[in-house]
Amino acid sequence: MTSRTPRSAYVVDTNVLLHEAHALHAFPDGDVVVTVDVLEELDKFKSQPDELGRTARRAIRLLDGLRAHGPLAEGVALPEGGMVQVIMTGYLQDLPSNMDSTIADNRILACALHLQKATRRPVIFVSKDLNARVKATALGIKSQDYAPDSQPHVDELYRGYRELDLDGAAIDAFYRDGRIDAPDDMQPNECALIRDAAQPKHSALARHHSASASLVPLRYDESRPWRLSPLNMAQHFALEMLLDPDIQLVTLLGRAGTGKTLLALAAALEQVAEKNLYRRALVSRPIIPLGRDIGYLPGSKEEKLDSWMEPIYDNLQFLVDPTLEAVDDKVSYLFDQGWLEVEAVTYIRGRSLPKLFILVDEAQNLTSHEVKTIVSRAGQDSKVVLVGDPYQIDNPYLDATSNGLSVVAERFKQELIFGHVWLDRSERSHLAALATELL
Repeated sequence: MTSRTPRSAYVVDTNVLLHEAHALHAFPDGDVVVTVDVLEELDKFKSQPDELGRTARRAIRLLDGLRAHGPLAEGVALPEGGMVQVIMTGYLQDLPSNMDSTIADNRILACALHLQKATRRPVIFVSKDLNARVKATALGIKSQDYAPDSQPHVDELYRGYRELDLDGAAIDAFYRDGRIDAPDDMQPNECALIRDAAQPKHSALARHHSASASLVPLRYDESRPWRLSPLNMAQHFALEMLLDPDIQLVTLLGRAGTGKTLLALAAALEQVAEKNLYRRALVSRPIIPLGRDIGYLPGSKEEKLDSWMEPIYDNLQFLVDPTLEAVDDKVSYLFDQGWLEVEAVTYIRGRSLPKLFILVDEAQNLTSHEVKTIVSRAGQDSKVVLVGDPYQIDNPYLDATSNGLSVVAERFKQELIFGHVWLDRSERSHLAALATELL
């Protein structure tokens, strides 16, 4: 008779529940352990009006719901398997004397160490905090990041286009017939550079048309929204996604200077002011500075937003007049006409936004739940564009693959109403391109 392997104990850090309250249900193969230190930290966050506060409240409500099914101190079984247990006392004596017991992470690690010594069962410390995971490993505790999305490495993320080497006859047929058969593995709206393998300059830009399983010419290749011309292949593809009203969700990923925000603003102004496809453009950014929130700035909400929206205004100034002469009045005119509105991501929650071009800049600083909240605000005939640099993240609990922008780009790639482009080439300046490459 073989002995059964004891169930693993997953000791979760507070940041895991702040990242996703439903993480309590993410370990059906083991038991989730929550310490009193986690409860105390959730209590500190629950009154905040931002997304952290809302997630903290969701986690507390989930724990309160479990309390009705039994004593949490002994463990409450979950429908999908496993259980949740809250441990209040009896573990601090296992904290090494050289570790500060006033630090919550250290006390949570003490609980993991105690369980490992007392129960002889597999114990895994789960945290979004890299340093906490390092300390766990140093204590001999197995540790892991909380990454339920199973995202590929950032360099393996869907890019939105590919390069195809064909024979010259296929390129000729594309120009003659306006179509050629597409590879079976192409995603909806995925773009392609098709070229003659023998003569690379004999080429064309194409887009996948899913209904006919064909590669067809770009629909908007000749468009110059707000007199802005694409400077490279990826920018051509980006404008194709931005200008097509049938594509309701667009993600643009790329490093600084690749033109993501500028292209999106130009497409927004073109479709709002010139084509009247949308009522107005709503431009937003997450308020994630280096440790301060919007409330620390003086003045009204609009005056505070001016400081955070400076990068948006810089792009608008370039669009209205590349010579940068008398641009303030011209930018003000866009707002006076009702074509543009700026808003902090914090204030989008709860709104219903029909027939708007919604642009969210710096979306790499949002969690997947925050992106879900924004996209779910889009009303009838609206378009949502998320842009950002997955290598430039200010949120301490997100990385290049777990951020909401990367998650959306990967999860939506098979949807007909979705378009995505990864922009590689910096066009801001030679210096900016070198900085992106070398630093």
